[in-house]
Amino acid sequence: MFDRYRLRLRRKRCHLRAWRRGRELRKVADRTSGLAADAILVLSTLRNERVRLPYFLRYYRNLGVDHFLIVDNDSTDGSREYLAQQPDVSLWTTRASYKRSHFGVDWLTHLQRRHCHGHWCLTVDVDEFLIYPFCETRPLRALTDWLDASAIRSFSAMLLDMYPKGPVNAQPYHEGQDPFEIAQYFDSGNYAIRRNPWQGNLWIQGGPRARVFFSDAPAKAPALNKTPLVKWHRSYAYESSTHMLLPRGLNLVYDHGGGEKASGCLLHAKFLDTFSVKAAEEMERRQHYANSAEYKAYAAGLAAQPDFWCKWSEKYINWRQLEILGLMSKGNWA
Repeated sequence: MFDRYRLRLRRKRCHLRAWRRGRELRKVADRTSGLAADAILVLSTLRNERVRLPYFLRYYRNLGVDHFLIVDNDSTDGSREYLAQQPDVSLWTTRASYKRSHFGVDWLTHLQRRHCHGHWCLTVDVDEFLIYPFCETRPLRALTDWLDASAIRSFSAMLLDMYPKGPVNAQPYHEGQDPFEIAQYFDSGNYAIRRNPWQGNLWIQGGPRARVFFSDAPAKAPALNKTPLVKWHRSYAYESSTHMLLPRGLNLVYDHGGGEKASGCLLHAKFLDTFSVKAAEEMERRQHYANSAEYKAYAAGLAAQPDFWCKWSEKYINWRQLEILGLMSKGNWA
């Protein structure tokens, strides 16, 4: 009983923070009034991602996403102007601190409470691309319809870092290009999984970031577990990026009985030639977790022009390959 009370209190604090930080947002284009009751939504926070935006939007439009709700954190590269022209994008902007907003979570929670109740919502960064069972032949709505029919409220996806063969800066990325024409490879193994007894979610670490940038301190490597797709209710809240949710029942995305629940992967297109500039900027801004300690590790490691290739490297083919490797599952979705 005491644990449930503490969790309810933490959720209320998340909502209070969202209300306060929501006042930092300035509306640029709010096109949510015409949303259908069953519209599938994507939410994201970004800064200076203009070169990535055309492919990001095209990818999710092709999956069947109906509308995008985006917070622009004071971009200076034309991202805000480009997004404002997109008819399926609602856009807010702010110059406020990304760090004080709990790394964008509070801003998005504010939008989720106002606009997302009753909708399937996919919360991702602009370098994250959802792969789910049968995604080559079935739209995202087929997945959400099946989740609805199965009374499943949340869908997990492991973050799978993709990288090129050879130095990251060797191949230039061009606007509108599929990033996985360059970043074609991933680690097929080298992952550690443990259960968070308090929140119930799995905690996954490993992959190229752990072995290249955090080899001396693997416990400090970034978390790869995410629950990005949720049938949203205004009482919900992300507590730590998309790694943990409240209420904590939404984190139970695996089967205690030994079977497998359906899950996906987020192909992570971070490691392109644009990354070194991004790492330097974020290290200077110190707006990320632990004063951007993660980006300090990136900047130091990138100076050596690392090749991420290793014995675990495998070229991406399709979702079935990821299921065979145990990185995702179709569960009982046939």
